[in-house]
Amino acid sequence: MLPDPTHASVRVPRAFRLAAFALLALALVIVAMGIISRRSSAASLQEQADRQSVRTVAVITPGSASGNGAAATLELPGRLEAQARAPLYARVSGYIKSWTADIGTKVKAGQLLAEIETPDLDQQLLQARADLASAQANLSLAGATAKRWQSLVASDSVSRQEADEKSNDLAIKQASVNAAQANVDRLLATKNFTRIVAPFDGTVTARSTDVGALINAGSGGTGQELFVVSDTRRLRVYINLPQNYVSLVKRGATARLSVPENPGKTYTATLESTSGAVTAGSGSMLVQLSVDNAQSELLPGGYANVSINLPGDVKLLNVPPSALIFDKSGLHVATVDSMNRVVLKTVTIARDYGRVIALASGLSATDRVIESPPDGVGEGDQVRIAEPAAKVAPASGKQ
Repeated sequence: MLPDPTHASVRVPRAFRLAAFALLALALVIVAMGIISRRSSAASLQEQADRQSVRTVAVITPGSASGNGAAATLELPGRLEAQARAPLYARVSGYIKSWTADIGTKVKAGQLLAEIETPDLDQQLLQARADLASAQANLSLAGATAKRWQSLVASDSVSRQEADEKSNDLAIKQASVNAAQANVDRLLATKNFTRIVAPFDGTVTARSTDVGALINAGSGGTGQELFVVSDTRRLRVYINLPQNYVSLVKRGATARLSVPENPGKTYTATLESTSGAVTAGSGSMLVQLSVDNAQSELLPGGYANVSINLPGDVKLLNVPPSALIFDKSGLHVATVDSMNRVVLKTVTIARDYGRVIALASGLSATDRVIESPPDGVGEGDQVRIAEPAAKVAPASGKQ
């Protein structure tokens, strides 16, 4: 039996329609999957970007320094100065004739250090003495003349007015003699300054002249500093005390002093006076201490590390060096508040242990400190706290 051509023609288009519907459905599924995939990728990228925009930081709690003795000690840099220091200048102009004391020489008060040759002053002195001799001769003649005219008044040989004029001339000549004598005395006193002598017992710490050098009288810009004599038996120690500790350090307090040239050795210094004012630029007060230097082990002008004992209730807090931020506005530490936002706090350093820094002020024991602040971190930045947060062990004070 032959197939019905009409029936076959009907079945073929239906199959095509089914295939077309299947392809269309497949295409719709593929497009939908692509859209969903892209949206998912976009959401993932957005989430990743959001995560990267909020920096993750590790926070620590400041450690206590009370266990290592730092709580009772404040270490500050200081400079050493002689108890008395006198730069010596020439009072007369001339040439160095000789000198007798070089640097490091121990001298006594009044001891000769150098002599100055003054040819100009010598000639002035000779002229002044000649002027004095001339004035004295004129005085002698005026005295004889006045006496003679006074005797002639009694015989009415001369008038009273003429006799008085001669007496007045005598007084003028006497004044001229006095002026000439004063000029000679002045030059003699100036001549004494040709001897440069030590003003007190001490050590010659500088000599900046030599035989034959031309010397100008005066100090500062007009004259040359010839010698410096310093009394180094006791030294002054100057430190800048932070304002936070001004009320804690009193006159008479003791301090330990160490210098780089004598490692491992300490000296006892006593606080003598303070400036009584805080310097606006540094926020510190100038403090003067005194230390004995009978053995000449300490050098004036040198650097010293000064450790001042503080009351026992003063506590210092430790942070690692990586937590410090130094910029044009000063030294800061980045902390995180309860809303996970950055708060920059200004701090001052009390001691540097190398591995940790003991802070004198600016932090509290409950602050959350960013251990290593990322570059560009600023006030109010949102951050994410890394878990777990590391903690700083108390400083041992050993390098």
